[in-house]
Amino acid sequence: MRIRATVAAVSGALALSALVVPAAHAATSSGTPYTLDAGFTGVTIAKAIKVGTTNEVSTKYTYTLTHGAGVDITAKDFYTDAFLYRGSFDDPSAELYGDDAATCTATSATTATCTGTIDIRPAGGDLTNAGAGSWKVAAEAIAFNGQDPNSPDMSKVGYKDQDGLGATLVQRYSKLTADASPEPVYKGKTLTVTGKLSRANWEDHLYHGYSGQPVKLQFRKAGTSTYTTVKTVYSDSTGNLKTTATASYDGYWRYSFAGTSTTPAVSATGDYVDVK
Repeated sequence: MRIRATVAAVSGALALSALVVPAAHAATSSGTPYTLDAGFTGVTIAKAIKVGTTNEVSTKYTYTLTHGAGVDITAKDFYTDAFLYRGSFDDPSAELYGDDAATCTATSATTATCTGTIDIRPAGGDLTNAGAGSWKVAAEAIAFNGQDPNSPDMSKVGYKDQDGLGATLVQRYSKLTADASPEPVYKGKTLTVTGKLSRANWEDHLYHGYSGQPVKLQFRKAGTSTYTTVKTVYSDSTGNLKTTATASYDGYWRYSFAGTSTTPAVSATGDYVDVK
């Protein structure tokens, strides 16, 4: 649902009517919504949302809705949700919503705990590569108060939105490989470890190399559980990695990437090398 823009085009206000009304129908409404007696606090959402090239990603959020005694949150035409946006709140460059409104459970006469999801479909064009990074969290609620959603008198519709409720990262899913050779190798001889760091491209829906990034070469001795860093190398212009190390013990070699604001941390599966 593209919530806020629907009523903005009609009344200069922003509302949840896209939940129930196609934008074409909303154009027959009139008036400006009054400010609904409601507020939002305590928003929780994942610190980072990792999105690949094709699979839909749904991320749960919760918040506390506080409302006046005259607001009936159990009404069939009351809706509320949280959403993500980039840029300014009044003129966002992009927004992300869930498919459905949040579900609210009353905790008192004037408060409720609301839960919903942000649903992201990269294959459907929900994201561009420039959209990777920090997104802000906002919430909104609308009460139609019995008005016909297809042609409401908006002056009788209550609406409230609120920004500054938090932030999350929407990141381009990353992949990392490692291959150590030769296998087996004689003690004291040189091992060559190759690999590739890549990340999702939300525009062509493929994975491409992530260039110029510091990646740690790590080793875990057989029979132990902890990797130690041997050196740091940088991915080349196509995301490829290549370096050498001295073989001393049986164990596992891998690359590990710490991540950036646009791309999550990832570690390759360790490649076992038998040292003779």
